[in-house]
Amino acid sequence: MVDYHAANQPYQYGPSSGGGGGNGGGGGVGDYMAQEDDWDRDLLLDPAWEKQQRKTFTAWCNSHLRKAGTQIENIDEDFRDGLKLMLLLEVISGERLPKPERGKMRVHKINNVNKALDFIASKGVKLVSIGAEEIVDGNAKMTLGMIWTIILRFAIQDISVEETSAKEGLLLWCQRKTAPYKNVNVQNFHISWKDGLAFNALIHRHRPELIEYDKLRKDDPVTNLNNAFEVAEKYLDIPKMLDAEDIVNTARPDEKAIMTYVSSFYHAFSGAQKAETAANRICKVLAVNQENEHLMEDYEKLASDLLEWIRRTIPWLEDRVPQKTIQEMQQKLEDFRDYRRVHKPPKVQEKCQLEINFNTLQTKLRLSNRPAFMPSEGKMVSDINNCWQHLEQAEKGFEEWLLNVIRRLERLDHLGEKFGQKASIHEAWTDGKEAMLKQKDYETATLSDIKALIRKHEAFESDLAAHQDRVEQIAAIAQELNELDYYDSPSVNTRCQKICDQWDALGSLTHSRREALEKTEKQLETIDQLHLEYAKRAAPFNNWMESAMEDLQDMFIVHTIEEIEGLIAAHDQFKSTLPDADKEREAILAIHGEAQKIAECNHIKLLGSNPYTTVTPQIINSKWEKVQQLVPKRDDALLEEQSKQQSNERLRRQFASQANIVGPWIQTKMEEIGRISIEMNGTLEDQLNHLKQYEQSIVDYKPNLDLLEQQHQLIQEALIFDNKHTNYTMEHIRVGWEQLLTTIARTINEVENQILTRDAKGISQEQMQEFRASFNHFDKDHGGALGPEEFKACLISLGYDVENDRQKQTGSMDADDFRALLISTGYSLGDAEFNRIMSVVDPNNSGIVTFQAFIDFMSRETTDTDTADQVIASFKVLAGDKNFITAEELRRELPPDQAEYCIARMAPYQGPDAAPGALDYKSFSTALYGESDL
Repeated sequence: MVDYHAANQPYQYGPSSGGGGGNGGGGGVGDYMAQEDDWDRDLLLDPAWEKQQRKTFTAWCNSHLRKAGTQIENIDEDFRDGLKLMLLLEVISGERLPKPERGKMRVHKINNVNKALDFIASKGVKLVSIGAEEIVDGNAKMTLGMIWTIILRFAIQDISVEETSAKEGLLLWCQRKTAPYKNVNVQNFHISWKDGLAFNALIHRHRPELIEYDKLRKDDPVTNLNNAFEVAEKYLDIPKMLDAEDIVNTARPDEKAIMTYVSSFYHAFSGAQKAETAANRICKVLAVNQENEHLMEDYEKLASDLLEWIRRTIPWLEDRVPQKTIQEMQQKLEDFRDYRRVHKPPKVQEKCQLEINFNTLQTKLRLSNRPAFMPSEGKMVSDINNCWQHLEQAEKGFEEWLLNVIRRLERLDHLGEKFGQKASIHEAWTDGKEAMLKQKDYETATLSDIKALIRKHEAFESDLAAHQDRVEQIAAIAQELNELDYYDSPSVNTRCQKICDQWDALGSLTHSRREALEKTEKQLETIDQLHLEYAKRAAPFNNWMESAMEDLQDMFIVHTIEEIEGLIAAHDQFKSTLPDADKEREAILAIHGEAQKIAECNHIKLLGSNPYTTVTPQIINSKWEKVQQLVPKRDDALLEEQSKQQSNERLRRQFASQANIVGPWIQTKMEEIGRISIEMNGTLEDQLNHLKQYEQSIVDYKPNLDLLEQQHQLIQEALIFDNKHTNYTMEHIRVGWEQLLTTIARTINEVENQILTRDAKGISQEQMQEFRASFNHFDKDHGGALGPEEFKACLISLGYDVENDRQKQTGSMDADDFRALLISTGYSLGDAEFNRIMSVVDPNNSGIVTFQAFIDFMSRETTDTDTADQVIASFKVLAGDKNFITAEELRRELPPDQAEYCIARMAPYQGPDAAPGALDYKSFSTALYGESDL
């Protein structure tokens, strides 16, 4: 009997001594055996399989027993007394079993075997139908079944690849390691290994210098198998567990034997498996970095394009130099409307998307423990917002300025035409007046002629005085045109100056002629009273008719229904004076008729026309007829303008009706979004779906804005400048709509970022709901942010002690309960710690804590993330425990794109143990997390 305790006493067994360590528990093997039905007592072995299992299991047991200085020859006999069985379990588990019994009687053997079986059962293994008596009796099937159970538990169970276990994990590992090799297709643990290429591929993948794989032939399986078994035994310390001939000559090699043999290869290459795990971690970290860099590049490009557009647009909006004509200004107005309708809306969307991309990127960086993204100088979101505000400031008032300029040019054109009309009338009246005033007919006239000339001159002076108002109006219009910078002011000034000069000359000539006539007045005796009276009344009446004709033909510009109604009322008042004017006309004509009657009665021969006036009855009748014709034309023009203003009023009311619906709707939706963001219930996905449905309902409302834009376009085309029926302007509606779209998009982005935070940090839905409920409870004003005191109260509600003095604790629980809560959570934050937390959640010292900052803080407090130290440890595994790594090692262990990514960014290693081409993976890893610069 071997005293195995004495044999293994100097040898210290650790986890590396066996496949399972000593901590395996659970029911994994039991479940595995239940699923696989690994051995059936009646259908366990055929002779070929039994031979393979005996050889394989014996070699496997000896590979562990030799560490204790012993071995077995016959697997049926050597485990019967239980001593080597207990020794085998101690070696592979690294644990001590109860002391064996020394006796050689059957009862002693059974007790020892039972101790071994009890130890196996304590590791969660179900030993179905295997009893100590059968092992002691040397039952081959039961003994092999027991050894297979031990192999499963301690050599195979802990093999896991991508969350698989046992057989599946080992098979997946084999498939991955042999995937690059031709003629190898591992699908099972029997016939896939018959040609020996899979064994050779496993060795070549991990130790390429031991195998010349390209020289192996698929049609020579015996040579292939012997080559793999000999190399494994000589260089990898894996004993030969099978004969090549046994595998080749068996239609289906024993699966348990092959799995046992392959598991030895797995454990021999466990270091490479660690390297693969490390490589996977590094790949994951690098993939995050590459994705973040791509997002940064996208942000930079989108920000540059948007800023360039803003910089190009602002000078155009700030150009307030008016054009000279209405047509040119109307074209500028149309260009501005195209800008508002066509060019600006996509840029609003780009700006909103830019902010969303920036927030998403920062969230991803926080979730991956990376430093915050700092855009290039001048491309921060705040910089873009400042530029956008400059753009809107430049845009503000631009349309109003355009309309004012058009209105001013319209008035200028009207004044210009009015000036021309009045100037033409005056010039026509003054035509020949200078020549008349300069003639000296009084020198040869008779006394009666002189008296007639005097009266005639008096009538002229009356006429001249009546024209004074027209000259003053002409000068006033010219002055107004000058003040309004009329484009044709030079010609207006020249014409006005000519009229004024001529008027002064007429005044001087009139005064000179009066003096000449008065000088000879003493020589005059008689005067024709009737002609004089006629002339005195005819001249004002004639002037009144000319003024009436001028007023009836005067152009007018109105913008409201009240203005046109005022003109119509004034015109009606004018028409009411026509009967009195007609009586005056008849009276004047009666004076002329009376003079003719007296001449006829007294046989007086009147030479020529009335010497005191040129206004003949024919002229009076002609002008009166002209006035009668102009009155209905004026009626038609005023009625036409009244119809136009009524149409404009309908447009105003139509726009106001729609605007008074759309404006309050937008305001209501803004308030609803505020409530939704505070009162969100259900899962984050439910909230996100609800918000997106809400966003779609807003987008579906867009046709109402389009209709309002069409109505606004009609108002602008009609040159309507005010609307008393609504307080909403199109500009207000546009700004409100843009804010509504931006607000709902930001709210959706906030929930998406919360989902990212939850998924990346492993925060449960219940935790997220608890965070939201606590935040909303203390957000008293529903503003979406907490002040320092509110934030402190929120932390207390979640189990943080933020007071230095325990006697200051307040809340819904008593002091003892609260103290117990603090002890259970493990947190105790004094003023200094609370200030540190505030510096994290409010880095800009704004005095408020947003919900996103609150969630980021809570996620860091409650979850784990990868760190720079973990990445350094992973690189160290790939580097074979060196302080540096080579490009060849990176290319061998990582995917091509990620290997080249590292090589391009790693600095040369400068340590004393540096080798040629050594790269510094430590500084690279810390740089990924913002802890140092490359």
